[in-house]
Amino acid sequence: MEELLRTNDITLIPLARTLLDGEGIVSFELDVNMSVLEGSIGILPRRLMVRSDDLARARRVLWENGVKFEA
Repeated sequence: MEELLRTNDITLIPLARTLLDGEGIVSFELDVNMSVLEGSIGILPRRLMVRSDDLARARRVLWENGVKFEA
């Protein structure tokens, strides 16, 4: 698994996952439960992971759909 994106924006990962699912790219969200430790104030970023073989295609799908993020 490779990190596709890391963000504090709670709306970005669901959007990215929806776009990736539509293209048949499996993704996995990490650090979801960290919000319990930080009190849900959004200071700890969440990560979205994809298979290494899908990384370039996943980046292209997000870019083509106007999703801005730092890898």
